[in-house]
Amino acid sequence: MNVNDILKKLEELGKNAKPGYREGMARFGIVSSSALGVSLPEIRKLAKEIGKNHELALSLWQMKIHEAKMIATLIDEPKLVTENQMDTWVNDFYSWDICDQCCSNLFDKTQFYKRKIEQWIKSEKEFVRRAGFVLMATSAVHDKKAPDEQFLEYLPLIKQYSYDKRNFVKKAVN
Repeated sequence: MNVNDILKKLEELGKNAKPGYREGMARFGIVSSSALGVSLPEIRKLAKEIGKNHELALSLWQMKIHEAKMIATLIDEPKLVTENQMDTWVNDFYSWDICDQCCSNLFDKTQFYKRKIEQWIKSEKEFVRRAGFVLMATSAVHDKKAPDEQFLEYLPLIKQYSYDKRNFVKKAVN
């Protein structure tokens, strides 16, 4: 499957989506202006059909379609993700769901996630800071081999940066 095939499939799924689904996304604080209204279970199903593909993920991330970015987070290969890619993608975040899915599906499986937590949580950009907190939480869930001490080291960062009153950071802190 190539980018055009995937975009056609997404458009088809969007046309067959439950009426009002796209509008419902906005009610949950998801930026839906670039969305087709495809549900996350449908996105996950399509991603499984596509399979892992780093180059395709990079191409899909460039699309101005919400669901294409979601698929990119699901099909990318963590071992091929670079720090530069992570920094580029985190600076592209515009919605909490893209941030959370990218951190949970991909970033917390990279070799760089610990360093990124410490960098991103210090950022003044709302979704970059959120990504630092989300990455902290998802890595605690997914990295079963990590010692508790690793997460205790994050307490000073949590204490210092959890004061942020911006809605999407505050919700990530919770």
